[in-house]
Amino acid sequence: MDDFERLRGRLFGIAYRMLGTATDAEEILQDAWVRWQGVDHATVRDHDAYLAKVVTNLSMKELTSARVLRETYLGEWLPEPVLTGRAEFDALGPLEVVAERESVSFALLLLLERLTPAERAAYVLHEAFAYGYREVAELIGTSEANARQLASRAGKRIAAGSRREQPVDRAGWQKLVERFLAAARLGEIEELEQLLAEDVVSTADGGGKVIAARNAIAGRDRVARYLIGTLQHFGAGIEAQLAEANGRPALVAVGPAGVVAICFVEAGPDGVSDLRVVMNPDKLAFAASQLSRIGRLPDLGW
Repeated sequence: MDDFERLRGRLFGIAYRMLGTATDAEEILQDAWVRWQGVDHATVRDHDAYLAKVVTNLSMKELTSARVLRETYLGEWLPEPVLTGRAEFDALGPLEVVAERESVSFALLLLLERLTPAERAAYVLHEAFAYGYREVAELIGTSEANARQLASRAGKRIAAGSRREQPVDRAGWQKLVERFLAAARLGEIEELEQLLAEDVVSTADGGGKVIAARNAIAGRDRVARYLIGTLQHFGAGIEAQLAEANGRPALVAVGPAGVVAICFVEAGPDGVSDLRVVMNPDKLAFAASQLSRIGRLPDLGW
């Protein structure tokens, strides 16, 4: 097997964690493959390190450009979801332990947006892929001391803005979400409010391509009314299916035209605390291509 194909999962994982978008990560891999084809492989001492360096540096460059575009993005920006949890959905490789799942969670990807490209690269390489600081320095082109400092600064910034995600009791999550969906569909606002935490926040990413709230909505009453209105407007012909995306349980909403939304529902002791809904069709294309490999939505079940 060619070294590039052998490393594809790791390379995609680096690019995706760096950029937060699967389609951009795929483009990075295409560029890296072209560069790999133009190199005399016999002159490359460490193929794995060379390819990781190419992908990391292409991602850092792309991230700098992407941030300029995100400043003019219509509405809230969310990462691009990737389906996980099945052998057919192997883009990110196995996510077998909590740390691996957390490294691709929406919560972390959003926190990574606060970092500089160099900080993000150092953090991703060290924390998600266990590269030593000397290796990180070589991959991003800096000194070992600076690589250590970048990763440390990134870790502190992430810790300051994060709350550790708890392991999900999937059976309990499923029961809660089923009650949540039923109440929203039936317009039972009091029942729905009882399932929401007082400080619940709902964030939707439509990218100006579909109707979605431009700003995050906070508070039990406001979120409940927004959800009921949204489901009444879009609910006809839409099927919501339990799935796993980015290492966490999620809902995939599918209509006659295909995937229309992927929703991450985070729950705590007081009920649903966070809703993150990706509706921008451009950001659903990768997940839709993953779904096409198994043919039909019901196969998504856990």
